[in-house]
Amino acid sequence: MNQRPRRNQRDQEFEERVVVINRVTKVVKGGRRFRFSALVVVGDKKGRVGFGQGKANEVPDAIRKGIEEAKKNLINVKLVNGSLPHAQTGIFGAGEVFVRPASEGTGVIAGGAIRDIMELAGVTDVLTKCIGSRTPINMVRATFEALENMNTIEDVAQLRGKKIEEIR
Repeated sequence: MNQRPRRNQRDQEFEERVVVINRVTKVVKGGRRFRFSALVVVGDKKGRVGFGQGKANEVPDAIRKGIEEAKKNLINVKLVNGSLPHAQTGIFGAGEVFVRPASEGTGVIAGGAIRDIMELAGVTDVLTKCIGSRTPINMVRATFEALENMNTIEDVAQLRGKKIEEIR
């Protein structure tokens, strides 16, 4: 018997959320051409999360393309007791996102796109603040930059070539 997971079972490990759908208009000689752009976030609520953008003539096709791209761009989020290891600021374009660990029971204090990312990454307690541009794509990219630059104490110890006890 073949023991590999089926494609449908493997795809179900990720939860998908559509952050925003934009209608894009191109004016041509015969009139206007409408297309749709979808920004999608996928995650397994265990520390893996990704985002993608899809463009198509129809909304469902744009969402499907965004999900496929998001699954190709997954990152691992370092979690410490359901929160983040330390405070971090992510910047992309004019958008700036500040994320900070919170004590247990606080919940996800975030809005819009940042909330979707944190929930799908499995972060249960976090404080966030969006500074500057509130464009959804800029917020998503800035949040991902902040999450990618996180380091746990184990990472710092390995980087410095020391034991964890020497750093604390």
